[in-house]
Amino acid sequence: MKIKGRHISVMIGLCFFMGVSAQEEEPISKKQQKEANNLTYEGNERIAENDFVSAEAKYRESISMNPKALSSKFNLGNAYYNQQALDEAALTFVKSGKTAETESERHQSLHNLGNTMMLKKDYAKAVEAYKDALRNNPTDDETRYNLALAKKLLENQKEQEKQDKNKDKEQDKQDQNDQNQDKKENEDKGDQQKDDQGQQQKGDDKEDENGDPKEDQGGEKEEQKKGDGDQKKEQPQQPQNQQPPRKSQLSPQQIKNLLEAVQNEEKKSKEKMDAQKVKKVPVKKKKDW
Repeated sequence: MKIKGRHISVMIGLCFFMGVSAQEEEPISKKQQKEANNLTYEGNERIAENDFVSAEAKYRESISMNPKALSSKFNLGNAYYNQQALDEAALTFVKSGKTAETESERHQSLHNLGNTMMLKKDYAKAVEAYKDALRNNPTDDETRYNLALAKKLLENQKEQEKQDKNKDKEQDKQDQNDQNQDKKENEDKGDQQKDDQGQQQKGDDKEDENGDPKEDQGGEKEEQKKGDGDQKKEQPQQPQNQQPPRKSQLSPQQIKNLLEAVQNEEKKSKEKMDAQKVKKVPVKKKKDW
């Protein structure tokens, strides 16, 4: 679909666009008004020659001399539009619409404002501009067509924005999941490094500076203690302060006599004990009354 617009860079009926009341002519003299009109003509000629820079200068000079010069504003807006200077074109069409005295003048300015907004892809403002244009001229089929097109493009734009928003949410969710996954992998990697360092440390503890396995000193001490205990059990304990046995200083005869004396003493003691056992205890008799 194509925008239907009015490409009016040169106004033929200047009297139509510059029709002003007597009250509006009072601020400027007839001489100033004539000079402003001549500048507008010169701007139109420069546009026909594709000399946009000179045309813009002539239109602006005309507007400065006569702020009510509607044709200069309208034609300058069209010049901006054709140069794709859309921001300047929109601003100029707004000004020409405010300057317009008749509904037809306002309709044309608002219609071209709508076309400018369509090129800017600002479909919401384009819809409003076309609606305002139809309020001033409800019978314009081109404006009505462009309004329907703007509404359709606005609907598509909103749907696309909705899809993009959902897509962004899904992407954000995916990015968050990826970040969580990366974080978990980094944590697992860190834990694995700690485990590897711990295992390596254990290995270093078991090896000496030459890389040879270290002897288990703790186990060796335990084995040594155990071995010492076993040796203590196997070896008889020596009595403390043990003295070597003394040799007897008695002669063999003296020893024999001593043994006989001991035996005699034992014999006497035994006979005495036997005599005490045999001795009877007297029994008391009952008296006969």
